[in-house]
Amino acid sequence: MARLLLVHKPWGMLSQFTDARSPAPRATLSALGLPPGFYPAGRLDRDSEGLLALTDDGRLQARIADPRTRMPKTYWAQVEGDPSEADLEPLRRGVVLADGPTRPARVRRIPPPDLPPRDPPIRVRLTVPDSWLEITIAEGRNRQVRRMTAHVGLPTLRLVRVRIGPWALDGLAPGQWREEPVPPALAPRHR
Repeated sequence: MARLLLVHKPWGMLSQFTDARSPAPRATLSALGLPPGFYPAGRLDRDSEGLLALTDDGRLQARIADPRTRMPKTYWAQVEGDPSEADLEPLRRGVVLADGPTRPARVRRIPPPDLPPRDPPIRVRLTVPDSWLEITIAEGRNRQVRRMTAHVGLPTLRLVRVRIGPWALDGLAPGQWREEPVPPALAPRHR
């Protein structure tokens, strides 16, 4: 039976267990005391934080991470600027990035969420406003949300993934993890 762990990946940590190629040591998932045999189902950039799913089952891992399954992923993005609804419309239609057009995203403005402070904190500029957006995408290209917001003139300052499909960050502090049941609809059928 497939098992699933939800992890709140802190800012600055890699979504992998080793970092042999770096000349200077960087934090990895091995610092979190996770049980053996689990592997990330997808990635979250080092400068992003939030929900990361790990599983001990290759089929479930592929189902979560493969863009063809279109599993929605929701992010809270602190962006530079004060966008209007018209400014957000290109994201809702899909934008054309260097690696091709994106699928339409669900985007809405949200009040500043209750998140733990980030270390180091986001640089505050007194003359430039910032805003929070909730963005849901159904694909997972490298740095996609950051590239999409930059494309429409809203550079991302902080990015937190809060949901992957049916699983949410709910109550996990940075560095914490919990085991979650795999819904029957997503459970791999082994032969």
